[in-house]
Amino acid sequence: MGKQAVIGMDAGSTSIKLTFYDGERMRHWLTPAGWAPKRAAQALLDQVLAEEGMTDDALRGIIGTGYGRIALPFLSKTVTEIACHAKGAVILRPGTRTVIDIGGQDAKAIELSAEGKVTNFIMNDKCAAGTGKFLEVASRALGLDIHEFGELHAEDAGQTCRISSMCAVFAETEIVSLLNQGVSRTAIVNALHQAVASRVAVMAARINLRGPIFLSGGVASNNKLVAALAEALNHEIESHELAPYAGAIGAAALAWEQFVL
Repeated sequence: MGKQAVIGMDAGSTSIKLTFYDGERMRHWLTPAGWAPKRAAQALLDQVLAEEGMTDDALRGIIGTGYGRIALPFLSKTVTEIACHAKGAVILRPGTRTVIDIGGQDAKAIELSAEGKVTNFIMNDKCAAGTGKFLEVASRALGLDIHEFGELHAEDAGQTCRISSMCAVFAETEIVSLLNQGVSRTAIVNALHQAVASRVAVMAARINLRGPIFLSGGVASNNKLVAALAEALNHEIESHELAPYAGAIGAAALAWEQFVL
């Protein structure tokens, strides 16, 4: 038998993550979802197959997850984000007992058994508060790229402020007002992180939180948010450089188990 491989695809609201697995190695790709996520996902799949020297027929299966999974016609199967992020988190950090995923569209907390099985979960309501979208809207108001949020130097470190609104629309207005009052962008970014962390912590407290706690999703690379969430939960938060791919990694692992083993 020739080369066997599977793909896991996490079609999020802001980006599409893909993990290719052939039983020995995992490779990862990411592309913006853009205004035509179905087209972006197909283009990414074609790119990966070309780079790996494979055809659609050679793949054993593709499992999709994420906000946009229902729009992708080439998937072999769809699986919930809960199952995929849980699986990916345990792969990246064996022994994980709680997964917190802050994505572009929603945030969720997942409780795992000692064997890594999902035992309970909670999600936020359909609101941008406490999600990556909230930070994205705020970044535009501050004239920053979203990736600069975790890297902003602490000038005016003694200055503090508070973001009182968790509605993305009203928070944008509040940010503009703070800037006009002379409040530094650093102070505002710190307040935004604290606001998101507080919102997520309230949600996560509704399940049985126990460590190790793993943070997945695109915002996991934001060190300031990780620190703010650890403080809000009063618990150490662990992550991984591949945490943004946790959903795709979990989907690929599930695809291997279902279509190959």
